[in-house]
Amino acid sequence: MSTPFPFTAVVGQDDLRLALLLNAVSPAVGGVLVRGEKGTAKSTAVRALSVLMPEVDVVAGCRFSCDPDAPDPACPDGPHDGGPYVSRPARTVELPVGASEDRLVGALDIERALAEGVKAFEPGLLADAHRGILYVDEVNLLHDHLVDLLLDAAAMGASYVEREGVSVRHAARFLLVGTMNPEEGELRPQLLDRFGLTVEVAASREPDQRVEVVRRRLAYDDDPDGFAARWADEESAVRARIAAARGLLPSVRLGDAALRQIAATCAAFEVDGMRADIVMARTATALAAWAGRTEVLPEDVRQAALLALPHRRRRNPFDAPGLDEDKLDETLEEFGGSDDDPDPDARPDGDPNPDPDGPGGGGQPPQDGPDGESPAGDVPARGEPSQDERAPDAPGSGERSPVRAAEPFRTKVLSVPGLGEGAAGRRSRARTEHGRTTGSRRPRGTLTKLHLAATVLAAAPHQRARGRSGPGLVVRRDDLRQATREGREGNLVLFVVDASGSMAARQRMGAVKGAVLSLLLDAYQRRDKVGLVTFRGSAAEVALPPTSSVDAAAARLESLPTGGRTPLAAGLLRAHEVLRVERLRDATRRPLVVVVTDGRATGGPEPVALAGRAARLFAAGGLASVVVDCEAGPVRLGLAGRLADELGGSAVTLDELRADSIAGLVREVQGTSRRAA
Repeated sequence: MSTPFPFTAVVGQDDLRLALLLNAVSPAVGGVLVRGEKGTAKSTAVRALSVLMPEVDVVAGCRFSCDPDAPDPACPDGPHDGGPYVSRPARTVELPVGASEDRLVGALDIERALAEGVKAFEPGLLADAHRGILYVDEVNLLHDHLVDLLLDAAAMGASYVEREGVSVRHAARFLLVGTMNPEEGELRPQLLDRFGLTVEVAASREPDQRVEVVRRRLAYDDDPDGFAARWADEESAVRARIAAARGLLPSVRLGDAALRQIAATCAAFEVDGMRADIVMARTATALAAWAGRTEVLPEDVRQAALLALPHRRRRNPFDAPGLDEDKLDETLEEFGGSDDDPDPDARPDGDPNPDPDGPGGGGQPPQDGPDGESPAGDVPARGEPSQDERAPDAPGSGERSPVRAAEPFRTKVLSVPGLGEGAAGRRSRARTEHGRTTGSRRPRGTLTKLHLAATVLAAAPHQRARGRSGPGLVVRRDDLRQATREGREGNLVLFVVDASGSMAARQRMGAVKGAVLSLLLDAYQRRDKVGLVTFRGSAAEVALPPTSSVDAAAARLESLPTGGRTPLAAGLLRAHEVLRVERLRDATRRPLVVVVTDGRATGGPEPVALAGRAARLFAAGGLASVVVDCEAGPVRLGLAGRLADELGGSAVTLDELRADSIAGLVREVQGTSRRAA
């Protein structure tokens, strides 16, 4: 086993090291989520923590690390009645992003279970991590079914394995530590809330500190054992301090004044639920113990808030994590009365009911109203330039400042037709490892989901030839059948957005951006990859290559300028090229092209014919597409609907895109069908 990089040799990253140490002092804090750019010692620090963790006593021979002082009565290796125990270092177990469900929770020997009726269970990573650290690198890329299992284990402190009528349960209490690069996408809110603390890390911009990082890393690579030996004294001192803080922790007093500050802070920042209050209380107590004190001070509460609240105050994936420290200080000062204060809620000015909102409250700023631009009511024919598009190269006439997006809304579900086999998600139908059973097949590799009825049917005709004499079924490996299941997959949603002058009226573009933002939020919830192509003036550009980071797409959308002609053909051709390249990288992920436009094409020779030929490329390739019709005004030319026909897709208006309009659409379709019948 290689020698880990010493924890005390990590340069800088004070918040990261403090958050990890607080969890070592008090595992009840709930773990750490480390967010930051690549190459910032996230994984190095987490792996180094295990060396500092106190040893644990476990029942000898127990594969589930039962505590000899309080063994799990339901342990599969139990019962344990005061048997011998051994001491060993706390484990750090790494969960790979691509791990299978069986690797995480364990697996049953299906052949022995069927043929012998024996519960032969092989423990998984959750069992290995019990009473230790479960580390997930790139936790934001973890598949949904693994996230669900982690949430269940974290909530119940136990792991349940249910397979074909055979049930196994074992304790699974662990310190959950995850690292992630926000550029690759965000976490599901449920898992985000399960992390007690969060820290943001970034590389230092100080040359001297960067030099020291390189110097230490090179020294470690040249001689890991020698480098670790030079830091042995510092490591021992930190290990002893953790042990002392653990011993002091039960004596730390969390007074009423500190509790009031904690509650007031969580209320002021409008965090959901009560978990934030509990985590802050545990963190402040651990901070006092780490400092060698038995009393929680206001500075402990402040530090606890900075570690426990940033990721809990986000209302949607586009909100940047963080706290307004001025607002935090004002709240702590306002509710910082002494434990002996007979009326801690009274204010010096005699007002017992201070404004609960305080400064810095959230909320959307007012949307931009009409600014005198015409609302595009008089629409020229397709191919004829509008007033906004004339003289696009003249100074000051081709580009307008970015418009703020309107408030997002819940959108109609857009999906790719057919049955795919892409990455697990929540958008389109697909063959997956999870979902409803639709049939069976011979397993390709390791059996993961047994189809019991199909296995029995395959084995039954051969029982006499195999010499069966008792009640048990004689099962061979060739008899085993894998269940085929149908669930949902994530797709590549490629937005092709018209940013030309015909879309530039501020109210209209604000509504368009709001619609795209709503679709991005939907893509985040359905675990899609997203990309953004924009076209305006004389060309199209890839504003965002396909990525899992929908907040990056939202940021590009927010700063999108508008103006100039409408090179629709260029936008479609650029989108087609993006899809071609992406198909080489990820062949199983099916694309959904969302074209946001009013359907007009201007600029260059024969713009309408070129746009039609570009659209037919999508139809010829069988690519799923939807046109969001942004045409406004009393006179509608239906150009977006014509474009949808050429793409081989469908068209929806901005109003129809809203989820609350689906019922009306269904009734309309049903009425049309009845009239046709």
